Amino acid sequence: MKDKKYNTLKCYLWSLPSLILILLIVIFPIIYTGYISLTNMNVYHWTNYSFIGLKNYKDAILVFDSGFLKAFVMTVIWTVTSMILQLVIAYILASLLNVRGLKARNIYKTFLIFPWAMPGYVSILLWKTGMFNSQFGLLNQWMNKLGLTAAKWLNSDWSAFWCCTIVNLWLALPFMITIMDGALQSIDHSFYESAILDGANWFERTVYITIPMIKPIIGPSVVITIFTTFKQFDVIYLLTQQVGAKTGANIHTIMTYAYENAFITNNYGYSSAISILIFVILILFTVVINRRQKERSV
Repeated sequence: MKDKKYNTLKCYLWSLPSLILILLIVIFPIIYTGYISLTNMNVYHWTNYSFIGLKNYKDAILVFDSGFLKAFVMTVIWTVTSMILQLVIAYILASLLNVRGLKARNIYKTFLIFPWAMPGYVSILLWKTGMFNSQFGLLNQWMNKLGLTAAKWLNSDWSAFWCCTIVNLWLALPFMITIMDGALQSIDHSFYESAILDGANWFERTVYITIPMIKPIIGPSVVITIFTTFKQFDVIYLLTQQVGAKTGANIHTIMTYAYENAFITNNYGYSSAISILIFVILILFTVVINRRQKERSV
């Protein structure tokens, strides 16, 4: 019994430096952000801020036309749209890569994974200056050659949203294609051969064989992609909201909205409240997903 307690204590002592590091890097910032969210810290109250309770949370959640609610709705639309497009396009491309007799399959895979290898910051700015620029962007050059009027792609909310979605697809599709390709290759072709003998068409084979077979493999990657898309910052910020290079579009996800309140308007108390709300939303999403996975596994 004493040896067991000694070994347990020794394990905790060995883990103590890591636990302290986690406390300083992860736990303390969350606790401090929660504290700041209960104050009126802003550009006018750097050192003499005072405790105001849940006022910042009320301003974010209970005010009908608050920027947070608009940003949250935009984030949900952004996440759902990106996720659906990623799944559909990745499935189509992965299916084409797995066509029997396809030559140079590895070369095609290399080209499809290439955007994933590039730094995201570089890719986004290349799209902004090389494709969407209203003066010398490639899209407007093509439109001029076709006799069409050049467009300001990033100036209006609608077109800027779809431009951001396209860039996000460019960055995220390689990951989903890789996962989807591996999932499709794991399916035994004898299932398809039996289904063809039974007279099943392509749609029926997809619905009753492919999707159920790849769902356990695709599921975790979908959850990861939802997380990364929901808290996506760089795409929308660099394309539309970058300081000194704003395009005129007024689209915000909750991440860009929190950043604007923290570092543009310097309203740290309100921005901290938004950050805590984002943290709570992601925690709740994680709990729901884990509970559903446990229910399915039972």
